[in-house]
Amino acid sequence: MREVAFIKQNKEKWLRFEQAIFGKSIKNPDEMASLYIQLVNDLSYAQTFYPKSKTVVYLNHLASQIYQRIYKTKREETNRIVYFFKTEVPLLVYEHRRYLLYSFILFFVTVGIGVLSAHYDNDFIRLILGDSYVNMTLQNIKEGNPVAVYKSGSNWGSFIGITMNNLYVGAKCFIYGITAGIGTFYAMFSNGIMLGAFQYMFYKENVFWESVRGIWIHGAMEIFAIVIEGAAGFILGASILFPRTYSRINSFKNGFKTGIKIFLSTIPFTIAAGFLEGFITRYSVNMPHFLSIFIILVTLCLISYYYLVYPAIVYKKSIPKID
Repeated sequence: MREVAFIKQNKEKWLRFEQAIFGKSIKNPDEMASLYIQLVNDLSYAQTFYPKSKTVVYLNHLASQIYQRIYKTKREETNRIVYFFKTEVPLLVYEHRRYLLYSFILFFVTVGIGVLSAHYDNDFIRLILGDSYVNMTLQNIKEGNPVAVYKSGSNWGSFIGITMNNLYVGAKCFIYGITAGIGTFYAMFSNGIMLGAFQYMFYKENVFWESVRGIWIHGAMEIFAIVIEGAAGFILGASILFPRTYSRINSFKNGFKTGIKIFLSTIPFTIAAGFLEGFITRYSVNMPHFLSIFIILVTLCLISYYYLVYPAIVYKKSIPKID
């Protein structure tokens, strides 16, 4: 059978399956199992005759969604929070991985713009960061402690204040997606420009390495989390712009649920970054180089693994191999 005929023959059935899966109208485990078998049969046929077709990708996605629901039904005793972080979020991240890519591309491009603007315009850093902050930082550099600003305030006060501010920034990156992604784009754009100008200021004053050893102790997780929160905002925006087979309101609901789950998954990392900034960064000047590098690499590897590597591992485990 030609692929076009195969799709035409099963299109209506697959659309009903899709509505049933994402509309959550299926509650009976036996019904879910029957639906899963039918999709696996179609998937097996497509893999055999159209191995490189988008039809295989589509059916594989539907089958994985049903498999997840069967798994959740059978494992009701599993701790919900553990399941959320161990399985649910990684699968959502993998499914929407292209939005993570978009967010990372936007981040690196805007940081680059900030660096180049600061390089070619001597007034750009002050325009972005403000005269008072720049003057304070320059004074700290003269006194031999470029990141002295992180020593201000008490440990706990800094931790709580910084964490709340970072959560607020992350929430904006996500919720601004309701503007069809335009607000998220602006939030990511402004933060990227600011970071680029901020880092170039230290480079210009020949204390770039000292700044990296201090700032990125907490910045690795803090900035990475903001990029992920931006991706959640783009998911929300895309659900409004591209409803696919759903009504726009149902697409928005699905996009919001997905986005909020991904945003919530970043909260532990944001809290950890706030803790590092409040309790560890202030001691970076007197810290051995190997220790600061170790902390930066560990925190960066941890959050990178969770969002960039682990989702693919979970996804592959969730899909049984079909001979």
